Amino acid sequence: MLTRRAAALGLAALAPVALAPVTLGAQPARQPDGPVSLIVGSTPGTGNDILARLMSPFLQARLGQPVVVDNRTGASGMIAAQAVNRAAPDGRTLLVLGDPFVTSPGLTPNLPYDPVAGFSFIVRLASGLVVLAVKPDSPARDLRGFVELARAQPGALSYASPGSGTPHHMIMELFKLTNRLDLLHVPYRGSAQAVQDLIGRRVDAMMLPIHVALPLAKDGQIRILAVGSDRRAPDAPEMPTFAEGGFPMQSVTLWYGLFGPPGMPPELTARLNAEVNAWLALPETRERLRAQGMTPDGGTPEAFRAQIVSDIDLWGRVIREGNIKAD
Repeated sequence: MLTRRAAALGLAALAPVALAPVTLGAQPARQPDGPVSLIVGSTPGTGNDILARLMSPFLQARLGQPVVVDNRTGASGMIAAQAVNRAAPDGRTLLVLGDPFVTSPGLTPNLPYDPVAGFSFIVRLASGLVVLAVKPDSPARDLRGFVELARAQPGALSYASPGSGTPHHMIMELFKLTNRLDLLHVPYRGSAQAVQDLIGRRVDAMMLPIHVALPLAKDGQIRILAVGSDRRAPDAPEMPTFAEGGFPMQSVTLWYGLFGPPGMPPELTARLNAEVNAWLALPETRERLRAQGMTPDGGTPEAFRAQIVSDIDLWGRVIREGNIKAD
């Protein structure tokens, strides 16, 4: 269920993507000879990078070609995306990127590529839950208390993000619009200092990946109020969802996907999709991703493309309604 505000925005909820059955054809498409580059639009150690490095040995063995990870940072993933958009459609240049792929169209007036027609959609890789956390001495003991506090003091409560247009920022803006709240955004240049200032009581709240928030909450350094999805977190089943806390919101996650250049042959896209789904279905993959706060997703190229189209519309509406500008 969505609030009237969310309904007015026309924000349709996205269903979780299920793992697709692994069905390789009798004669799967052959990967062209030569190294395969997984271009990652973020720095080493981030979710995109972790996924690419975990996946590359499996793909290398299955494709029979070297698979290398190439970090190309900057412009919220647009530099990496543009490199793949301009690459030959032979399956040797692939993109690993997440939420910034669907927020960039609304934040960048002159995007150097078409975010839908300019790519081949291979598979959604994984996702991670997001929580709303507050400073440790916040008077808000639960989600209702936070909303009541914000409504009693319009513009007084602050929230941190790693920067304007980041997923942390966008998800909080969606929460603000859905519940008609006035919160002060404090953008940082990266997550580390933002989290430190939440712990240090210099900001009031922040949207955080659950795997970052849980250890801090267990140590009493922050307080978690709710999880921003339509299901409770397996690692913290006592934590209520936004709906259970009394303030339903569009279910959101931090997600990551695998893209190719435009015009890739359908049989090659299907081959890569099947191989990655096979990797995601492995018990050891699921365990390693869970340790990183991620859940394997998988699915078909068609489902992934539909998600991208829906997300671009969702965040475009939030950006326009909230008058959000990129850094």
